Order: sequence, then structure tokens, then C-alpha cells
Amino acid sequence: MQDARWDVVVEAGNLLGESPVYDDRDGSLWWIDIHGRSLHRFHPDERHGAWPLAEQTGCIGLCEARGLVAGTRTGFVWFDPATGERRPLDQPLAGLHDVRFNDGRCDPWGRFWSGTVHEKRTVGGAALFCLDRDGTASRALDGVTVSNGLAFDRNRDTMYFADSHARVMYAIEYDGERGEIGERRVFARFEPAWGLPDGATLDADGGLWVAGIEGGRLLHFRPDGTLEREIRLPVSQPTSCQFGGAACGTLFVTSARMKLDARALRDQPLAGSLFAIDVGVRGVPEPRYRARFPS
Repeated sequence: MQDARWDVVVEAGNLLGESPVYDDRDGSLWWIDIHGRSLHRFHPDERHGAWPLAEQTGCIGLCEARGLVAGTRTGFVWFDPATGERRPLDQPLAGLHDVRFNDGRCDPWGRFWSGTVHEKRTVGGAALFCLDRDGTASRALDGVTVSNGLAFDRNRDTMYFADSHARVMYAIEYDGERGEIGERRVFARFEPAWGLPDGATLDADGGLWVAGIEGGRLLHFRPDGTLEREIRLPVSQPTSCQFGGAACGTLFVTSARMKLDARALRDQPLAGSLFAIDVGVRGVPEPRYRARFPS
């Protein structure tokens, strides 16, 4: 276990802060509060901004042209926070109960991926979906319970994906040109002290950083799956992480305050905040969704 200096960027008080994405074009960090139904933005030269969302949203991604793509309770939408424009895309969960979209990320080829979560934790009741560039979604993987930890290593033709309920992080063969997944193998099994694997991101060397929700730490794995480092945080529920800032040299971390009783909240006054950490390595710019429909 190693400590690192962390700074509080925003005391956001998020119930379930998630899906941080850094826009290297304007220096903004976007994230969402899933249970608080709100969109957040931080820029070092401006104040923290937050906007209500019309529906529960599990993840967001940057778009190549403008706006954001998102996975909601029932499907996918494109929207532009600057103008308020909104366009529903494919809705593969429409009419279903107890299932919603959760973690998501763009791949380096311009698609947007998002997995679902079965809210009653029915084992195998969730799945992983791919939103293609034309706005249509396809089911890519079944048999999961709580989808999380999406990250793409273009140099190794690998997709990382977690089933938090099973405490397993997978490495999956990924053909980015075709958008097809292949053989899946266990990359890391989470020990109880680590918590559950939640959001993840890659650094420029191919190392995988994973937020251990309920474990109060970040875990750094080498490309071969061995644990290289653990970083403790002042909150028990870190939820996701993303590199950003100058030259992608800062690791931003979202967190949650959900499920914490009054005593836990007294002990963790920063729960639900956005943190920044210098972990000594750099990340890579976040890929963007390259939509082929007019926006």
C-alpha cells in the first residue's frame, strides 16, 4: 500500500459521482452524479458548474463534433449542454425493469460502449452493448451482473471490462477495426480488502488504474495483470478515474456518498468529492464518439 498526495478539486457531494471524461480541447472535466441526476463540469479558470438531467444517466462520452453521448436508464442519447439540444438514439432497454445502463467509454475507433447493471443483482442479468457510429446499438456480451471498468488498449488490441458483483476484471481480445470482441480471460480477481472493481482508465504505458469502491483505494496493474501499486483515499467509495490536465498528467477521481450512514459521513466529510492525484505517470487523451448522423 502506498500513499500519494491528493487534492480536493470540487466538494461536489455527489451521491454517485461517475464517468469522468477530460476534454483536452478546452481543458474541462465532465462527470455525472447517477443518483443525483446531474451533469457536472470543472474548468480551472471557471467555477464548478452542475446541471440537472432529465433522466437517470449512467455514463457519458465526448463527441467528435460537439456535445456528449450518454447511456441512460433505457438506452443512448446525444445532447449538447451548451444549447440544450437532445436526440434519442437506440433504446435497447425500453420497457425493461430493474436494469439500467452503467459504466461506459468511447473506443479509439469512435464507437461508444456501455454495460448495464441489474439493480436487484440477479446474477447474469446484465450485458455489454456497443453503440455504433450510426446510432444503433448491439448486444456484445451477456452473463454479467454489474458492468464496470471499461478501458481500451489500442496497442495491445485489448478491452478491459469488470463485473463488479463477481469482483473480477477481465481482459478481452478486441478487433477495433471491426468493433468485435473475442476471447475473454481473467485479468485480476479483487481481494476483499480492495473493494469492488469500478471505473478504470489506462496510462500511457498500458498500466490499468481501477477504482476500488468500498475499498477506499485506487489500484494500478501492470499490463500482465500484476498489482504494482495501491493508493489510499480519504473516502471509502472512489468510483472512477480519468487522466487529464496539462499533458494528461493528473489523475482525476470521482467518489460517492450513497449508502453511508451519519457516522460514516462524519468520518468521511469529503465523500462524493472530485479528487486530483499526481501518480507520476501520464495518461492519453480520451477518445471521442464519431457519430455518422447529423447533429
